[in-house]
This record gives sequence, C-alpha cells and structure tokens, in this order.
Amino acid sequence: MSAWFFEALMLLAFGCSWPASIAKSLRTRFVRGKSPTFMVIVLAGYLCGIVHKLLNPPGAEAGFLAGHVLWLYVLDMALVGFDLALYVLFRKNAEPRAA
Repeated sequence: MSAWFFEALMLLAFGCSWPASIAKSLRTRFVRGKSPTFMVIVLAGYLCGIVHKLLNPPGAEAGFLAGHVLWLYVLDMALVGFDLALYVLFRKNAEPRAA
C-alpha cells in the first residue's frame, strides 16, 4: 500500500470528527469545553501539510489519490476553521438548560 493511501485515511478519519462538533455547536449554540487554542494548533498542522504538499508534489506515477490528498487537507482545514468561527460566535452564550 502506498503512503498516500494511509495519509488520505488519516485525513478522512480526522475530518469525520469535525462535522459532529460543528453540528453540536449549531444545535446548542453553546461551545463551553471547546479549546480555541487546540483548534488553532490543528489549523496550523493542516496548513503545514498543505505547504508540504505544495513544495513536494506527487510524481505522475503516484496515482489519482496522491494528487487529491491536498484537497483533503483543505477540506479538513475549512471544517476546523468553521468550528473555530462558531466558537467565536457562540463563546458568550449561556449554558443551555437541561430538559
């Protein structure tokens, strides 16, 4: 198996967690417990991955997946950025009441 395959799986796995976090923030409009520092660190990590891919593009023999891993970084970065924006938007909201 190619390293590109496992890199894509890693990005897909990490990317699956952000929609759940975003959905919870949108549903409850409450973000206590989320760490903006953590999200900024994750964004920086994805940015480093993007820069790496731009500086070291895959060769023609690498295949379809290798050429598209960059877009998984961009998608994950967009999800984290959106979650961070929700944090900024909802950070002063009071805790929701228990039903």
